[in-house]
Amino acid sequence: MDAQKALIAEFDRESAKTRKMLDAIPADADFNFKPHPKSMTLGRLAGHLTDFVGDWGNHTLTMDKLEFPADHKWEPYAPASKAELLEKFDKKLAETRPALVATTGDAWDRNWKFVFGGQAWIDDTKYNVFRETVLNHMIHHRGQLTVYLRLIGAKVPGIYGPSADEM
Repeated sequence: MDAQKALIAEFDRESAKTRKMLDAIPADADFNFKPHPKSMTLGRLAGHLTDFVGDWGNHTLTMDKLEFPADHKWEPYAPASKAELLEKFDKKLAETRPALVATTGDAWDRNWKFVFGGQAWIDDTKYNVFRETVLNHMIHHRGQLTVYLRLIGAKVPGIYGPSADEM
């Protein structure tokens, strides 16, 4: 088995499934909706899903370390509309996929580190970081989005087979 080809194929499949889920958000959805006070808003959650095919994926593939000082102010992306969300997702995917194709051989064994305020939060091989912090993390938050969709009365598309809305 060619692990590189398998990883690219998985990224392509999971990215397409994530886009399908984002596309299921109604155009008139309230992006400020939160199912619980500790939850992200719908807009923030949807915006976060662009991070995995975007900056998280791309930085993991093209850098060996991402470091921010303790006073760094990170502004999470929350789209103003579904159209803006899908446009950003498609743009970021088109930037990250070539970086994935270009990452081969020993590059996967190199260390990748995320440091915030002098503390390493992620310190592992590029391969493990890409699998866990990009792919698995995207799948996790996509699952959360299915709950949000259900709660706002939207149809949930099938991802690994038909959903209850498609039966």
